[in-house]
Amino acid sequence: PLQTDFSCTKRASALRVSLCLTLPWKIRSPIRYSVAEEAESGSLVGKLAEDAGLTPPQLSTRRARLLSEDGRQHLRLEPGSGRLLVAGRLDREQLCAHSDTCMLPFELLLSDPLQFFRVEVVVEDINDHSPVFPKDRVTFKILETSDAGSRFPLEMARDPDIGNNTVQVYSIFPENEYFNVFYGTQITGKKYLELILEKALDREEQAEMHFTLIAEDGGSPPRSGSTEINVLVLDANDNAPIFTKEEYMGQVLENMPEGSVVLTVLAIDKDAGVNGDINYELSEAVGQSDSAFEIDPRTGEIKLTKPLDFEEAHTHELTVRATDGGGLSAICKVLVEVVDVNDNAPELVVSSFSSPLPENTASGTVVALFTVRDRDSGANGKISCTLDDQLFFSLRPAYKNYYELVTVSALDREHTAQYVLRVTAADAGSPPLTSTHTFTVDISDVNDNAPVFNQTSYTMYVRENNVPSVLVGAVSAADADEGLNAKVTYSLAPGPAAERPSCSCISVNSENGHVFVLRPLDYERLKHTEVTVSASDAGSPPLRANVTVRLVVLDENDNAPLVLYPAQDSSPASSELVPVAAQAGYLITKVVAVDADSAQNSWLSYHLLRATEPGLFSVAVQSGEVRLKRPVTERDSVKHKLLVLVTDNGKPPLSATAALSALRAQGLLGHEHGDSLTTSLIISLVFVSLLFLVSSAVFVARKVCKSKELKAAHVLYGADNLQSGLADAAAAGTLPRAYCYEISLTTGSANSEFQFLKPILPSLPAQPCATGQGPEQQEQHFPCVPVSTEDTAPGHAGTLSEGQFNTLSFN
Repeated sequence: PLQTDFSCTKRASALRVSLCLTLPWKIRSPIRYSVAEEAESGSLVGKLAEDAGLTPPQLSTRRARLLSEDGRQHLRLEPGSGRLLVAGRLDREQLCAHSDTCMLPFELLLSDPLQFFRVEVVVEDINDHSPVFPKDRVTFKILETSDAGSRFPLEMARDPDIGNNTVQVYSIFPENEYFNVFYGTQITGKKYLELILEKALDREEQAEMHFTLIAEDGGSPPRSGSTEINVLVLDANDNAPIFTKEEYMGQVLENMPEGSVVLTVLAIDKDAGVNGDINYELSEAVGQSDSAFEIDPRTGEIKLTKPLDFEEAHTHELTVRATDGGGLSAICKVLVEVVDVNDNAPELVVSSFSSPLPENTASGTVVALFTVRDRDSGANGKISCTLDDQLFFSLRPAYKNYYELVTVSALDREHTAQYVLRVTAADAGSPPLTSTHTFTVDISDVNDNAPVFNQTSYTMYVRENNVPSVLVGAVSAADADEGLNAKVTYSLAPGPAAERPSCSCISVNSENGHVFVLRPLDYERLKHTEVTVSASDAGSPPLRANVTVRLVVLDENDNAPLVLYPAQDSSPASSELVPVAAQAGYLITKVVAVDADSAQNSWLSYHLLRATEPGLFSVAVQSGEVRLKRPVTERDSVKHKLLVLVTDNGKPPLSATAALSALRAQGLLGHEHGDSLTTSLIISLVFVSLLFLVSSAVFVARKVCKSKELKAAHVLYGADNLQSGLADAAAAGTLPRAYCYEISLTTGSANSEFQFLKPILPSLPAQPCATGQGPEQQEQHFPCVPVSTEDTAPGHAGTLSEGQFNTLSFN
């Protein structure tokens, strides 16, 4: 399996990483290009989109951008074509100093989904620098006694270019017979330059010589640099200075203060006197005019003139020349190594950050991609990253020094609308240095909460006969979301056709939930109704909740009592018979009334409003029973008129009146005739029953024998010949006058009483009914009980006319 180092160590990238939100990491070889330094801005480096397998439209839609480790943009991506172009001047020597290879690593970052490619661009060297000597003029003091073949060290020219573009050859101009130059390589691989004395000098012949030392590189075309050589021929100085070491090496901490001694060089001259006095001189590499070092010309101590920075240069190469009083000199190399200290805190560079984040974001979604780096080296540059709160988010190493901030659990904006995440990067130095970066992740709302009513159901009340569009209450629902997702509108929810209320009189305000009754209501027609109110938010798709609103109609006292008995129509008032012997408390009749209202509005009370003799009658307040307050006497009037007031319990109360009359009965309905009347009535009933049985038997026999003549008595009861039978019987004299009565019995009376009341059915004609009459005549069948007119009391003879139907009551 592929092993990937996820530590945050700062090092050159060698791989390209393709990251997708839902796919595992895949490591591929980086895309490599090369470009010559000093290329003009806009020069083509390569077709990056094509080499990455992308199309130019994808670069635009996925917001492609280039990210470099040092944050500097040396190259740019052309969105329309996907080509990689030079963004500005590229100087290889400035970017990479003396490194043999100069590489610019960067990442091509894409979004939706998150993905990046590793790209490496090699900056190729061109011969844009000429060799330069440390000094424009060098003076040698050489004894005239020096032997041919003597060698005098020279400082080499510096050329920032590399390869063939650096110094290749040295020469003297004009050529002379005394001196030559040698450019060679030591066993250790280091280059050196020496001036060789080819012929002995003669001060008396030529005391001073001048020529030019030329350094030439191998570029095309070649470049050259020169320095002036001045040779002074001296009298004899037999020994030149000799350094104790050919190369001195020293270490210095980068945080050492100014004036600190780095090391001390030492040269020895065997001569005495002035020829043995040594003077030290320091020179640095080309381009380091602002030297950080100085040397004591007498002691050879090399000191710092300013603090060093390991991140700027790891090493410093110095050249020290020791010259004696006679002009002889020696050169040595001094290599100063800068030791890194943990003086740089880690840096966190954000490549991509997504905020706000929808609250329904899936776990594992990449919120931010960032890289960490430390300019220190070794343990001081090794970085670890931590996240303070890892309940909803966590850090996941991506590749090398890249990290991604991802979600690890479901988010809920209603619980937490904003997360402040602190990422801490710490190096492994002693003591460690840290830096923090804060990611503020806002959570955007999605419509995941339906409105919630503040009550499970509502009951509202309205009094009947209300004014139109009266406000009876309000429903209220809240939505935990925000914005449009929390904007609640109200409406009446339609229900199934079978469940729709008969009342369409309710309306709800869509904005505030106020409930109105649109038209006046009548409690007697509608006592209550229910509607379903829906609360819907403005999300997409909208969410809704329903609640039941029950409207209860409160009764008003808007209905007066209605008297059912006695009937209060245009006909004369009914008369109640009162026996002469009736005692106090005797029930004469009962006023029956109802009220269409409810509750206390329907509680009725009865009062005697007016009477012919007020002291004779009383009315029960609760039941409406009309009773005698005292016994009836002969002195009392025969007919009494009463007016009963029926009042409900409403506010204000409504009332109705019931008019009735009472007749004092004489003889017929007395107690002395009670027993004989009852006996007569029983005999009559038995007779009618026997007559009915006989008639039925004759009818059956007639049907069986198909006899056309009636051989027995006339049949009075039948479905087809009731009227004709009655007429025939009356004409033949077999029955008394025909009367029809309604008989009703009530409990609570000690005696049976026979009362003639108002006729309730129309009279039948006296003429006989022929068989086969029309349907309109055959449809009327009135079962009758024949009662003889002779049975009536003497006092009531002639009170009923022939053929009339009256009511017979047994109380």
